[in-house]
Parts: sequence; structure tokens; C-alpha cells
Amino acid sequence: MSTAAQTTEDTNIERIPFESLGGADHGWLRARHHFSFANYHDPNRTGHGPLLVWNDDEVQRGAGFPMHPHHDMEIITYVREGAITHGDHLGNSGRTEAGDVQVMSAGTGIKHSEMNREDGRSTLFHIWIRPHTLGVTPRWEQRQFPKEARDGRFIALASGRQADLDGGALLIHQDAAVLGASLMAGQTTDYRIGAGRQGYMVVSRGKVTVNGVALCLRDGAVIRDTRSLSITADEPAELVLADLPV
Repeated sequence: MSTAAQTTEDTNIERIPFESLGGADHGWLRARHHFSFANYHDPNRTGHGPLLVWNDDEVQRGAGFPMHPHHDMEIITYVREGAITHGDHLGNSGRTEAGDVQVMSAGTGIKHSEMNREDGRSTLFHIWIRPHTLGVTPRWEQRQFPKEARDGRFIALASGRQADLDGGALLIHQDAAVLGASLMAGQTTDYRIGAGRQGYMVVSRGKVTVNGVALCLRDGAVIRDTRSLSITADEPAELVLADLPV
């Protein structure tokens, strides 16, 4: 896998170019994998702390993931374009639109489907985080997040941290957070990772420079040993960041 890294005294950002990602084309689904998944395996890319999966999926109209099981995993879906319609054996159902998020705690076991009922394709990030507690009661939640709330700053979309939950984030069973931000061209925002933490960020839209490292559309960035991030949008941009324990 080809990557580009830059290291300074306070920065260790490793760029993961989109074109270097593993993937599969099933016709109804075009998937790119930031980490090893299904038939794609890279021994150097098997996760980042409790973050095990970050799939960049394009689901064609009328298609999707039919009913299938999971257990003991926190599964966060961030919709980039279109919408996805959820159903599960617990009786939950709902439609999550672009920019919004759904969370499923698989826990002791859940069967679910994720379908594209829209007129065109839907694109999304599937993010899997290992929980800190096994065997929790399975659950599903979906929430709309006001787009203006993330203008120029990161807001927590899903989190296991009480302050984020008090601010409206969806619950996950891990000391981690998935955050979103939108930036205008030329705009800069800062984010503090903090001691004993690490991160993974993906550019959902546009281009940005993070602590001097240029990231293009759908690139990933591994963040290690870095106390804070300074992010400038080279063009209108949308970012998704996982803040993780080491």
C-alpha cells in the first residue's frame, strides 16, 4: 500500500490515499476498505486501536445489504449522499439522510438490513468500533444533526463520552467519538486530540491540509502522537473524524 507520511515535533499524520485502498465491485455495491475487510487483507492495515472497519460504500438504487447478523460491535453509518433505510429483527426501522448518522450496538446479537430506496445511488461510510463491554442489549438509533451546527467546527455525532452525549451525540459503548465538521474554502478549525489518544480522519468532500499534510477527497489520515490538529480547507470540505483511545 502506498502512503505518504509527515512527522514534526507535534505531528504524526500518515496520509492513506483513496486510490491505495482495498476494495470490491459487486455491481450493486462498490466498496473501498480503509482497513482489512472480507476478502481484502493487508497485514499492515488491520485497524487502528478499537477502530476495526471504515468502509467507503456506494450502493446502487434499489439495492443494499439484506438481513444479516452481527454481534459485539458498535456500527456507525454516516451517509454522504442519498439515504439508507434500516430494518432489524427488533422491529426498528428508519431512513438516514445525507449528513446524518445511525448507530447500531450489535451486542448479544442483531439481524438487520440496510437498503437504498432512493431514486439514485447512495454513498456512505460504515464505521465499526470494538466495544469496551461485550454482551450489551442490542439497539439501534438514528438522529438528524443540523448541518449549521458543524459549520467551522467539529461536533460529536456518536460517542461514549458523557459530555458528548449531553450535547446530543448518539451512544456507543467505547471511550471514542465520531465527529463531523464542514469548512468553507480557506477556513481553518482546530481540534485537540489530547494525551493518550489517537485518531483516524477521512475527507468526505473537498480537500484539506492537516498540520501541513495535504489530504484529497476520500483520503484517510492516521493520527498518532499528536496533541492537536489544525485543519484548513483548500476548497469547501466535509470531514469525519474518529477520536480513539490508544
